[in-house]
Amino acid sequence: MAIAVLHSRALAGMSAPEVIVEAHLANGLPSFTIVGLPETEVKEARDRVRAAIQNSRFEFPVSRITVNLAPADLPKESGRFDLPIALGILAASGQIPAKELKKYDFAGELALTGELRPIRGALAMTLGATRSGRAFILPAANAAEAALVEHATIYPAASLLAVCAHLTGQSTLTPESPPPTPCRTEHYPDFSEVKGQATVKRALEVAAAGAHSVLLAGPPGTGKSMLASRFPGILPDMSQQEAIESAALLSLNGSFRIERWRQRAYRSPHHTASAAALVGGGSNPRPGEISLAHHGVLFLDELPEFPRAVLEVLREPMESGAITISRAAHQVDFPARFQLIAAMNPCPCGYLGHPSGKCRCTPDQVGRYRNKLSGPLLDRIDIQIEVPTPSEGHLLGPADGESSAQIRQRVTTARERQILRQGKPNNALSSQETERYCNLDPAGTALLRLAISRLNLSARAFHRILKIARSIADLQSEPDIASQHISEAIQYRRLAHT
Repeated sequence: MAIAVLHSRALAGMSAPEVIVEAHLANGLPSFTIVGLPETEVKEARDRVRAAIQNSRFEFPVSRITVNLAPADLPKESGRFDLPIALGILAASGQIPAKELKKYDFAGELALTGELRPIRGALAMTLGATRSGRAFILPAANAAEAALVEHATIYPAASLLAVCAHLTGQSTLTPESPPPTPCRTEHYPDFSEVKGQATVKRALEVAAAGAHSVLLAGPPGTGKSMLASRFPGILPDMSQQEAIESAALLSLNGSFRIERWRQRAYRSPHHTASAAALVGGGSNPRPGEISLAHHGVLFLDELPEFPRAVLEVLREPMESGAITISRAAHQVDFPARFQLIAAMNPCPCGYLGHPSGKCRCTPDQVGRYRNKLSGPLLDRIDIQIEVPTPSEGHLLGPADGESSAQIRQRVTTARERQILRQGKPNNALSSQETERYCNLDPAGTALLRLAISRLNLSARAFHRILKIARSIADLQSEPDIASQHISEAIQYRRLAHT
């Protein structure tokens, strides 16, 4: 009878709880049993592990093999436990030394040849391994991603045989070096390519400065999607913490790419997406589009075409910056501090207000179309602005607008001012913080009081206008909010009052 114990990691939302892998060999009829709430992928490890051990020229024990994945009440899924299971069997059978196993966390899916295949969630697991003080041995394809975690010790391995050689001291694995800090490279098209639309560009600059959500409304072909695709290029550079959080969420979905490190995510789901696709879900919950857009941009084109029930699930995360997915046995939390950019047509045909005058939609049809968006959802969108049809002069003239780099410089300065003053962007201010940091001069107070009475503003809309005005003042390096800032902020919500 022999037993070996080693460490691995599961995934539960953004966390990677420790899993203790126990391999026990006993006398009796040959069998191979995996216990500890394994799902189908983990149960299938029996065949992968057996073939990988034999093809790596080790002996597969002819014994009663029991592998326990503890804790027993934590669901275990995916093939990441193949490597620790194989090593546990080899250590329990005396083919590799067991004393070295306690220094490491292990994760990796085995091919039948013994090669290691990449896994998802490597970043989250590396964070857990680093906090425990152990090094992490994982597939070579995940090494560059895992090395992004500060103070992590990463050993990339190409095969089961390479890991065994490292543990026996015959051929040590080379630790992965942290990647160099990349220079900012532009992956997004430039704002200078957009002709005209000066008012909309200004609104997007204000939105970028204060992390405000935006609704663009206008006929087809006016440049709504074009403007949205360029929006991430004017956002400030990500901090190290923001970059790690964003990369970890993308890693959970298997969509992180090392070349996009410190680049803000831009997600654009189709309007046929389900509620689970947007907020996340599944029996073992994975992040949805709102979490994959964390610290980035979520672009919803043709907003009224999304099912109303799907859009309503956005209301809570837009306020809280997080989403909780509950299941009968457990619940997981995912961060979701995204910046929403939405676009819609003014009517079902799309040409209401177009210079061609070809819209034939009745007022009832227009009303039904706009009523697909609930009032509470629209109230949570800070900036709501029309995107007019460009004039002939703009279309035929040269594209002479400011570049994304020029706009981003002003946005970065304004955002730094906000972080220094209150530790967060203006959009994230609570009601008490809004009253504390959004100081009005007498003229601004009088104008806002008039707007409240004339426009019947809700309490939420009132605070939205204050936050937008604070962002406008920050762009102009003004300590207090003046009447012109309030006036401009009100104009950015005029769709809400039409």
